[in-house]
Amino acid sequence: MVNQLGSESISLLKELIAIPSLSKEEQGTAALLEGFFLSHSIPFQRKVNNIWAYNLHFDPLKPTILLNSHHDTVKPNMGYNRDPFSADVEDGKLYGLGSNDAGGALVSLIAAFRHFYTETGLRYNLCLAATAEEEISGLNGIELIIPDLGKLDFALVGEPTQMHLAIAEKGLMVLDCTTTGKAGHAAREEGDNAIYKALKDIEWFRTFRFPLESDVFGPVKMSVTIINSGSQHNVVPATCTFTVDVRVTDVYTMEEVLEIIRSHVSCTVKARSLRLKPSSIDKSHPIVQAGIDLGRETYGSPTTSDQALLNIPSLKIGPGDSGRSHMADEYIFAKEIEEGIALYIALLNKIIY
Repeated sequence: MVNQLGSESISLLKELIAIPSLSKEEQGTAALLEGFFLSHSIPFQRKVNNIWAYNLHFDPLKPTILLNSHHDTVKPNMGYNRDPFSADVEDGKLYGLGSNDAGGALVSLIAAFRHFYTETGLRYNLCLAATAEEEISGLNGIELIIPDLGKLDFALVGEPTQMHLAIAEKGLMVLDCTTTGKAGHAAREEGDNAIYKALKDIEWFRTFRFPLESDVFGPVKMSVTIINSGSQHNVVPATCTFTVDVRVTDVYTMEEVLEIIRSHVSCTVKARSLRLKPSSIDKSHPIVQAGIDLGRETYGSPTTSDQALLNIPSLKIGPGDSGRSHMADEYIFAKEIEEGIALYIALLNKIIY
């Protein structure tokens, strides 16, 4: 059964690769997934370019596990030497845009879902969601359909982790900061230089260490990444703006970090969004313990995913290697997909019966 699922999954992934599916432009892959579910007599629902389905014997009295991955991609890296939409297999590698991030995880989760689809007597329901706009954290992705999915108890989020257990993920908060001074002529003792005022706050961002530190990630990380000020050489600038990239760990909420920052700096601080929250799942959770029993390692992921938009415990796990994501000539090993299917099934087997 697993061998057949593996073969069918690789075929499905090849078809997905062949259809451009940049974020917000996933109509083609959504239609392909609709056709796939129809061909296997699996009822599904669609909203914009998100597709979801439930196991055949869904019981509203039972808890539900969300199986989620995405079918959108980034734009092809400029360094591609291959056609990014040609699903070529060489030396066991399946090449193509989205093969590793996150097509391999998506087709493997679909295969695991199909394995359990007709089973009776399960302790959990399964909800499979193939979603859009993950690469841009768009509003028409997983966040759009969460209200439609019903009560969810925890999630497996399919991203390339070499099938290890990402039990925590950093959140991302981008800050736009503005320091205000007073303009004046640079040749005279005039004005209040906004750059000099900004330097004090920038130094604080560089050196401050938050009191609480994560067991998984260590400290919250803040990096000043963009600075803009001044209009001409002989005018003392009245404003200085700078951007700060803040990677929030699982020991703080976004709101707590923002409040601490604002209490320490003199500049005006505006957060672009508080949506991309840090996420975690307790190491004692049954799904994590099941993974550990299968010889998988736990770690904290520095990259963001749709986990950030889920308000339930979630475990990021999937075939492929995060280091290949967004690279030129992206690929995944065919054997990684086969192993991913087997491990997803083994992981769910430990808790679902």
